[in-house]
Amino acid sequence: MTIRVAVWGTGGVGAIAIRTIIDRPDLDLVGVWVHSAHRVGTDVGVLVGGAPIGLLASADVDQILALRPDCICYAASGPAGDAIAVPDYVRFLEAGINVVTVSTAALVYPPAYDAEKRLLLAAAAARGGASLYASGIEPGFAADQFVLTMLTMSRTVRSVRVQELFCYDAYPVEFVMREVFGFGHPMDHTPIMAHNGAQSATWAAPVRMIADAMGARLDRIRETYDRALTPRRLEVACGVIEAGTVGAVRFETIGVVDGRDAIVVEHVNRMAMDLVPEWPNAAFDGTYRVDIDGDPEMHCDLKVGGPETGSIDGMVATTMRIVNAIPSVCAAAPGLLSSLDLPLTLPRNAFDIGQA
Repeated sequence: MTIRVAVWGTGGVGAIAIRTIIDRPDLDLVGVWVHSAHRVGTDVGVLVGGAPIGLLASADVDQILALRPDCICYAASGPAGDAIAVPDYVRFLEAGINVVTVSTAALVYPPAYDAEKRLLLAAAAARGGASLYASGIEPGFAADQFVLTMLTMSRTVRSVRVQELFCYDAYPVEFVMREVFGFGHPMDHTPIMAHNGAQSATWAAPVRMIADAMGARLDRIRETYDRALTPRRLEVACGVIEAGTVGAVRFETIGVVDGRDAIVVEHVNRMAMDLVPEWPNAAFDGTYRVDIDGDPEMHCDLKVGGPETGSIDGMVATTMRIVNAIPSVCAAAPGLLSSLDLPLTLPRNAFDIGQA
């Protein structure tokens, strides 16, 4: 029996999800919601760069819900964030529709999410008998399931550090790059990420997940934020980064245990690979690094993509964390789920699709 799926949004993640669901015999794409008026009525296959499939994109929420999908793959994005996403989730869950999402990173570990919103979502899930699961590559894999799997080999642990070492020159979302991270602004500008608590709104979730999974008590969560200027003009996917403006950022979300920095999720992101060479780097762009100080000591680099494909392959990995989870989420008991609540969300028919 196939699972009926609707996709919410046709940006980078949404488009990959659509193409994958079309190819999967266990999933049936029944609807696609779009925000832009010029996309309404366009064949979904054409919309994502393929052949027509006879399904037209719609901006009518009621029309999509009337199709009674078993699951909505939620990939909508924008500056409003959870102000739009959470009411959407509530509506879907109350209608008995499961949700998988990349749009609310803090929900990768629901116990760490805003308490008021969490209770609202949990009540909706209970009323509708449906489940919600959020994931991605980071948050969503590198700083939770990946590192936790490594920790199954530990006898003692002194500290855990997870790093994202990524060049963001191919990331096109201007609001996120400029206003959230701070790229392209002078040093006297204060981006969202520099405000106290802004990082914790997203990255406290994996920090708490690691701590809770290991039975560790957090004293507190603290943050750092640093940035560096680019000495030259850069033309990147989100626009132009002028010389003398921020071209690299580095920040940490730190879980303090017994007075020491024990669990650290760190991002080192640049708009050009050669900027700030003294900061942590990797042989290849698109690297997630885990360093575990303990018995045994462990170090692991997870490389995503090839020399020119780190961003797009990272997008594929992000998307598949939720698409591959759809069967497990639909089979789960109602509620708010994390990767700790699901079996391994392995791809289905992946070898067959790969030969297509």
